[in-house]
Amino acid sequence: MESEGTLSSAWDQHLASEFDAKSADEALATMTEDPHVNVVPLMIGARGRVELHDFYANHFLNQIPPDIEMVSVSRTIGQGRVVDELIMRFTHSIQMDWILPGVEPTGKRVVLPFVVIVQFEGDKLAHEHLYWDQASVLVQVGLLDRTLPVRGGETAAQVQNPTQPMNELIRRGRNGSR
Repeated sequence: MESEGTLSSAWDQHLASEFDAKSADEALATMTEDPHVNVVPLMIGARGRVELHDFYANHFLNQIPPDIEMVSVSRTIGQGRVVDELIMRFTHSIQMDWILPGVEPTGKRVVLPFVVIVQFEGDKLAHEHLYWDQASVLVQVGLLDRTLPVRGGETAAQVQNPTQPMNELIRRGRNGSR
């Protein structure tokens, strides 16, 4: 079993290959022979090196907004896994198949908490599972009505500052107001 430091470093190297180098080849070099990526909210991703290279090259790395920012909230390492809780901020200024497939750029700012669970085999990534609240994204780009029981960017603010007010949707539901 690899040490926590080794897994953390391997994950950071993978992230640099994606967000700094934007290189499918460099990203795959950090992965096992049969990796997969699952963007759970949208059932998007790929299995195997050929499919994953195509996904990275044509639907992810070339569609990372220039102002994207990732803020770490927490990282947990153990049992061959890294679990990162992050806040992602970006302007929806370009096509983004990996988060808003089929949606033309809106120019809207998006801030959302998300979690990625990375499984390792040795010091190589075997898979990534990414989770976020897609309704929050849709609210922020103007595609989902805020009168529904959904939240927008305030979900990220709550993660970063737990003193933010909570239960507004419950109160709103009890009062019958939409």
